[in-house]
Amino acid sequence: METSVSATDGRSVIRLSGRFDFNAHREFRDAVDQVLKGDGPQEIQVDFAAVDYLDSSAFGMLLMLRDKARSSGKNVSLANCRGAVKQVIEIANFGKLFSIS
Repeated sequence: METSVSATDGRSVIRLSGRFDFNAHREFRDAVDQVLKGDGPQEIQVDFAAVDYLDSSAFGMLLMLRDKARSSGKNVSLANCRGAVKQVIEIANFGKLFSIS
């Protein structure tokens, strides 16, 4: 998986591409550390537009992000969830934990 971080429209965006699984934990953790450092935007968006697969470890990483963001006074949302990725997120009831667009 590849990650990139940017700031647009008053929010930090973590863009993911490829397989979001356990092998991506270092890249994801580095992206999380980058968006949480300092006094950056209060909104963090995780962009799934280019993600073609995710597994249960991805859910753990998203929950870790949510918990760290909350302790920093920031909110997390998920964006551009489509196809099989959207189905897996819905089955896991992540709509109750995150704002999904």
